[in-house]
Amino acid sequence: MKDVCLFITITQRIYTDEFLKFFGHHGANLVYSTPCAGTVRSKTLDLLGIEQTEKSMIFSVMTGEQMRGIIHDLTTEMQIDLPDRGIGIGVPLTSMGGKSAMRQLLGEEPKLLEREETEGMNNYELIVAIIEKGYTDEVMEAARAAGAGGGTVIRAKGTGKGEEATFLGVSLAEEKEMIFIVTHVNKKKDIMEAVMRDAGIESKAHTILFSMPVTATAGFRLFDADPSKENPLPKQ
Repeated sequence: MKDVCLFITITQRIYTDEFLKFFGHHGANLVYSTPCAGTVRSKTLDLLGIEQTEKSMIFSVMTGEQMRGIIHDLTTEMQIDLPDRGIGIGVPLTSMGGKSAMRQLLGEEPKLLEREETEGMNNYELIVAIIEKGYTDEVMEAARAAGAGGGTVIRAKGTGKGEEATFLGVSLAEEKEMIFIVTHVNKKKDIMEAVMRDAGIESKAHTILFSMPVTATAGFRLFDADPSKENPLPKQ
């Protein structure tokens, strides 16, 4: 696939409209948003006096050129590097369903360049866990013990073939939760192994786990500057 990415932004829900207008003004053709929640532990929230944990996750498909411009403007215009303002990540797409889909998602059929491989571009990975509803704490406890800084949760419902569709005996069509965890590549293996060991498919959480490379980020500047920190990523 050529230079096209899915750009995901996670922000406080009170900023949702502001970010949606930003993407619209910067040429994003289709922008989708969904409510989500952070996984910061309640004791930590009480200690810091933080009341607002509701988040929004915003999705848009864009070219690499668009994304690089948007990342710059997220920093200068939206001040995404400020604490608790938000984070953004770019995940490369490997294929698309034809030119009509490209025009629908990107607004036109742009001239696309082959994606350039840049040294150090894959410092992060996006881990996605699909779990039974109500088991977020168990999964995140395992992930944090292996070095995860936090995660973001959305609600979902499976659409397996037929009402009784199962995977390894687990119903796919029931209501689920999806946890998104951004982590340094050197911690990905430990986090995934810990989750599968403590909250895997055979546990009550019935976790299905996979990861994707992150090729661009926004809102990580303070954390990139000091990678030695115990939890080097923003709260998600």
